[in-house]
Amino acid sequence: MELGLTTFAETIPSAGSSDISVDHGVRLRQVIEEAVLADRIGLDIYAIGEHHRPDFAASAPAVVLAAIAARTDRIRLAPAVTVLSSDDPVRVFQQFSTLDLISEGRAELLVGRGSFIESFPLFGYSLNDYDGLFAEKLDLLLAIRDNERVTWSGEFRAALVDQGVYPRPQQNPLPVWIGVGGTPQSVVRAGHRGLPVALAIIGGSPDRFAVLGELHRRSLREAGFDPADAPLAVHAHGHIAPTADQAVEEFYPSYAAAMTRLGRERGWGPMTMAQFEAMRSPEGSLVLGSPEEVASKIVRWKGILGIERFMLHVSVGTMPHDAVLRSIELLGIEVAPLVADALDATGIPEPS
Repeated sequence: MELGLTTFAETIPSAGSSDISVDHGVRLRQVIEEAVLADRIGLDIYAIGEHHRPDFAASAPAVVLAAIAARTDRIRLAPAVTVLSSDDPVRVFQQFSTLDLISEGRAELLVGRGSFIESFPLFGYSLNDYDGLFAEKLDLLLAIRDNERVTWSGEFRAALVDQGVYPRPQQNPLPVWIGVGGTPQSVVRAGHRGLPVALAIIGGSPDRFAVLGELHRRSLREAGFDPADAPLAVHAHGHIAPTADQAVEEFYPSYAAAMTRLGRERGWGPMTMAQFEAMRSPEGSLVLGSPEEVASKIVRWKGILGIERFMLHVSVGTMPHDAVLRSIELLGIEVAPLVADALDATGIPEPS
């Protein structure tokens, strides 16, 4: 069971503020510090999301991950996600192949269609092509990954004719995951291509995602792949503190401000404490509380979903940096051993 972290390098203002609360350069240096700490305490994966708006500092995750690679030794490094639909698969492969070489084989690619749409007009793509862009560019990315020289043609990009794409990564093949927010078609697409999936569980009941886990495994088997070779991961919001009360006190203000701010863009109501309390219940989507509570929820999700990797997203809003670092420490030093001991003791079977 792998444990790790995701971040969007948030600079979301505090409640009632109209200004960006953290300078982008300061926030990116904090992200590097977080990843260095995660590596030192033995966490498995650190992933950075791609966004193109003022309240997130990381529009170029590969650059930030390369800076992290130079200061770490073992932690795996990935985007969360690369918005493949509005990018060029050739450049995406080159960037992460380069990262793989710099990090001596620690790079992964987590690609998706993206939950924000700012990159589409920024790079000259139409939202009318939302699905077609991703399907075509995923196929090209996999062709490049699996073949040093590529001949390919499609609708949205110039053709390649026996073209070499370099550098080649240290890992063969470079791991490619599909990020999924809950769309069954995306899960089936990943399964039919033999790819692992990372589910983003940021609301509702995690139990309802169990059907997606089973759909992924069934799609893999139908396409002739072994589900053991294409694991399932989860990314979820949360925070860890010595006590549950402290976790709530530290996390809720910035989380509520962030979700309320983003919710206004999507037609949601403001975040309330009642909603928050439901979300942090044992059956809810927030992975928040003491180390014991967080470990218990991760183990529960392992049993329900059959996940092999859990990634905690702490700074949903702009939390104090010292609180984020303490949460990371608790995940690696206290939660990880509790999860390992619980899985050893219970022997939770994998979903069939």
